[in-house]
Amino acid sequence: MFIKINKMEHLFELYRKLLKGTSLQFQRSLIHKIQWNNRLIGITGARGVGKTTLVLQYLKKEFSETGTSALFASLDHIWFASHSVLDLADQFAKMGGKVLVLDEVHKYPGWSRELKNIYDFYPELKVVFAGSSLLEILNSSADLSRRALMYHLNGMSFREYVNLETGKNLQSFTLDEVITNHEALTHDLIGQFKPYQYFGAYLKQGYYPFSREFGELYNQQLRAIVNLVLEVELPQLRKFDFAYVPKIKQLLSIIADAVPFIPNVTKLSHKIGINRTTLLTYFHYLHESKLTTNLYQSNEGISLLQKPEKLYLENTNLAFALGRNVDIGNLRETFFLNQVGYLHQLTLPKNGDFLIDHKWNIEVGGIGKELPKAENHLVASDGIETGLNSKIPLWIFGFLY
Repeated sequence: MFIKINKMEHLFELYRKLLKGTSLQFQRSLIHKIQWNNRLIGITGARGVGKTTLVLQYLKKEFSETGTSALFASLDHIWFASHSVLDLADQFAKMGGKVLVLDEVHKYPGWSRELKNIYDFYPELKVVFAGSSLLEILNSSADLSRRALMYHLNGMSFREYVNLETGKNLQSFTLDEVITNHEALTHDLIGQFKPYQYFGAYLKQGYYPFSREFGELYNQQLRAIVNLVLEVELPQLRKFDFAYVPKIKQLLSIIADAVPFIPNVTKLSHKIGINRTTLLTYFHYLHESKLTTNLYQSNEGISLLQKPEKLYLENTNLAFALGRNVDIGNLRETFFLNQVGYLHQLTLPKNGDFLIDHKWNIEVGGIGKELPKAENHLVASDGIETGLNSKIPLWIFGFLY
């Protein structure tokens, strides 16, 4: 089908409207790490973490708002009920278009095959696509793994939240820098801001960038996101049985209040009314959807039906939105797992709370947490501004990205 230019004008009109309302005042750190010159770029992430804003900021920085060399289109728009992405790319290329940004690609049937066709037959086009963390690049009908440069966008780090709230430009550190030089780093940082002026607020409502927009309705919006993932995305993308949704919501509430949650699959299976195999599969799906994080003793060769040793909510904000009596120890461990696990591999050690990259054994706790005596054993301690030797302030682990 040949698309007349006047029919594309509606997409350009929507794109320019979105671009006009996009602010460049605060930008996520990932925007500076993406290799935007690549011909095919994919960005995945949980709902609400800011994927759409990130790609619109890129377009606003690089292209004129009135030109036709770039175009943003969300594939859940009704326009695509009667038009294909391939047709759009064809006409856009004939107009002299250079960069095509496609959002919500997981909502478009056959998205991977059409992206492969665009990549193969329109070398003059650069395509950026964004979608759910449930996107399967390797297992899609058209394997894009050799073509697409993939990135994952996490929610805001504690560092990014502080920058948003203060207008500062505090830089991130590597894990080695934090472990070996935390005393100097924290001394410098507390001269620029007071960590505990912001840390509690971050744990409650600092992970998702829309916190300012929703204010007191923030937790309600988080619950709406959870419902959307459970009721729409998981059934659509993972054949998740809608009948089990109420039971899974109950499970998420239990995880929120746990200390942390160590799953007894047999008891849970009986209590929730889901057979063991299905329950283990759903644990995996919840992890993929970024509602939970599964912790294993080893991340090597994890099978779909392997039981996780511990279950955490993916971030601390979800605990306040879904739980009733949020446990402080659970919050501390969830924060650490979320912030460090974005760039590093975390597993469950024989002794301690987390093992980072098979090297650093970490115990997470409060001010009174005792120092371990073994080499490569550290304490991430809440309630302290600065640390000493192997005792490191918990909040500085929020400066890794």
